[in-house]
Amino acid sequence: SLADAAAVQPSTLVRLARHLGYDGFTDFQTVFRDRLKDRASSYEERLQSLEKGITGDSYEGALLSGFLSSARQSIDSLSEAINPADFARCVSVLAEAETIYIVAKRRAYPLAALMSYTFGKLGVRTVTVDSANGIDQEIVQMATPKDAAIACSFAPYAPATVEQAQALTRNGVPLVAITDTALSPLASCTKYWLEVSEHDFAGFRSLSASMALTMALPVAVAERRRLRG
Repeated sequence: SLADAAAVQPSTLVRLARHLGYDGFTDFQTVFRDRLKDRASSYEERLQSLEKGITGDSYEGALLSGFLSSARQSIDSLSEAINPADFARCVSVLAEAETIYIVAKRRAYPLAALMSYTFGKLGVRTVTVDSANGIDQEIVQMATPKDAAIACSFAPYAPATVEQAQALTRNGVPLVAITDTALSPLASCTKYWLEVSEHDFAGFRSLSASMALTMALPVAVAERRRLRG
């Protein structure tokens, strides 16, 4: 149960829900369930939603404007919500690593590609856990406590990302998670995590804020290493 995973009594979750203005924990859960349900809608359903929601002569222009608006909202929300101290703690963990292992699948995979490229150009050694020959598990097992890892996933959460992140932490590898809520399975397996929530347009979510965050992270890590000498 959620209470067991959080290592608290069920009554604690009820009190939390009431403190946040809900009648009980069931109402509190409904908010997250509806959010997950919206994210799980099919791409065909999202296209149908677009057809109903966009009117006027310039369909393409309205479409572009909608995506730009949601991207701007995502970046503004991240700017307001992120705690610089949390970001600095994550940078410290990664800056001490001999090798940084990067784990991101499915929709989050572009984040892995961007970080791998940026770290590489900055001279920071990384390994992206994305083997064409199916040896991801063996790659994960090579990581040691002297290394660190970054795992990125958003609801509905790629099972392989969650499994590999958990395997890394079991092996004592410091893990930085980038995810969308404190209830994420990635947030539950590390004390170093950053929350980023992308706004959607008709159910489609870009990675605008996530890309900004995963660009800043490698640059900050490389700069921390440079200053350390």
